[in-house]
Formats: sequence, structure tokens, C-alpha cells
Amino acid sequence: MEPINVFKALSNETRLNILEWLKEPEKHFPKQGAHLPKGVSSKGGVCVGDIQEKAKVSQSTVSSYLTMMQKAGLLESIRHGQWTYYRRNEEFIQQLAKYFKTEI
Repeated sequence: MEPINVFKALSNETRLNILEWLKEPEKHFPKQGAHLPKGVSSKGGVCVGDIQEKAKVSQSTVSSYLTMMQKAGLLESIRHGQWTYYRRNEEFIQQLAKYFKTEI
């Protein structure tokens, strides 16, 4: 884990909101088709286009935000057909919580 990359990823309100929204995707992305079909992955995921729509930023901006968050370890992605779906990396987030508790 590179803590500085995590802090950078979370230092933007929209990126922080995305992480919060993905904690409860059914609540924040209720639209039919926004979610990765459970048959593809039991962990689920939310389509980039739906994240972009909720964040009210351009496609290129949301893509760069999601890439940054994924590189920091906060998100995981999966492709299904032509679409990319994102979800929180809960294992990493638990490691991050432990890091805060023990190191900071």
C-alpha cells in the first residue's frame, strides 16, 4: 500500500463521493442496467456511465478519477461486453482502516 496515493485519491470531493456511493450501490444507483449482472460476478459493480451521470462530470474526468482510485487500490473493475463496471475493493479498505488504527 502506498498511503500517499490513497490520500491523493481521496483529496477530491467527487472521488470521495464515488467511494461513498459505491458502498451502497443499490441505494445510489437504482437505475435498471446500472449494475453488473449477478451471474457475471457475485460482487457486483456499477457501470462507468452511471457513475459519470451521478457525478455530473465529463466522461474523461470520471475515467481518470476511477483509474486513479483503482491504482491507489480503492476500487476494482471488471469488463462485461463493452462496459466497465467498478466496485469498492473492500479488502483493501479494511487494510487501510487497520493502517489508520495502527500507524497513524
